[in-house]
Amino acid sequence: EVQKLNQQLEEKNGEIQQMINQPPYEKEREILRLQKTLAEREKAQATSDVLCRSLTDETHQLQRKLASTAEMCQHLAKCLEEKQRKEKGSSDDQIPTERSNQVLDNETSLQALICNLREENRMLKQKVAHV
Repeated sequence: EVQKLNQQLEEKNGEIQQMINQPPYEKEREILRLQKTLAEREKAQATSDVLCRSLTDETHQLQRKLASTAEMCQHLAKCLEEKQRKEKGSSDDQIPTERSNQVLDNETSLQALICNLREENRMLKQKVAHV
C-alpha cells in the first residue's frame, strides 16, 4: 500500500516537473483544463447534494406516511376485533335462544310421540280386552 502511494506520488511529481518545464501557453492551457475539471466536479457535487437532500426529504415523508398507515391499520384491526366480538356476543346470545327453541321443538316432538304411544297403547289394550 505504501509502495503504491509512493509510486503515485512520484508520478504526480513527474507531472509537476513536466508542467514546470512546459512553455507558458501550455501551463495556461493546463490551468484552464484543471479549472474546468474542478468546476465540473463542484457542479456534480452540488447536484449530488441537492439529490441527497431531496431523497432525505422524500424518505422522511414516506416514513411519516408509513407510520400513519400503520396507525390506521391498527385502528382498523381494533375496530374489526370489536365488531367480531360483538357479533360473537350476539351469536352467543342467539345460541341459547336457538338451543331453547331446539329444546322446545324436541319437547313438543316428544309430547306428540308420547300421545301417539298412549293412543297406540290404549288401542292395543282394547284389542286385548276384546279378544
